Amino acid sequence: MSADGVPPNSRGSEKPGAEPELPATLHIAGLALSRVESPPSLACWSGDFPVPAGADPAGVNLVIEPPAPPQPATLRRAHDVVSRFDVLVARAVEYCRVRLREERYGLTAEELDRLDLPEPPWGLPEATVWNDRSWMIRFAESGLGMGDPYGILVTFDGTRPVDVQGADDE
Repeated sequence: MSADGVPPNSRGSEKPGAEPELPATLHIAGLALSRVESPPSLACWSGDFPVPAGADPAGVNLVIEPPAPPQPATLRRAHDVVSRFDVLVARAVEYCRVRLREERYGLTAEELDRLDLPEPPWGLPEATVWNDRSWMIRFAESGLGMGDPYGILVTFDGTRPVDVQGADDE
């Protein structure tokens, strides 16, 4: 603690008006996330898992608002997501297969039948972790009307899916 009661590592830059130093690359559980262009109100890092040629890509994003280096707790959540990505995607898929049968989602009979196929009617999973440690998986491709045009979002509480919705313009 400093004389003014502020922990030294919570100050950011000591220069008034100066932006905090943001790393160009974050290495999380073996995945390199590179800083990408973003609005001035946030900082974003993005990385894709290596995939065989012809396979669908999958990725992880880390978003910090306002822009700052990620805090240790946020990095821990991102590490959990990266290191268990396949398991978490499988949980999201099964969660969608169950929840999307609810009448409120308005799937057609044909779309409901597609939920039973071995391959789900959505793909290209991408996780996003925010600085408050909340996170979600977005399936960027969707063969369901509710996921057109931006995909399906599955929100998690820790490692448990808790909500699903179609991504739209709103």
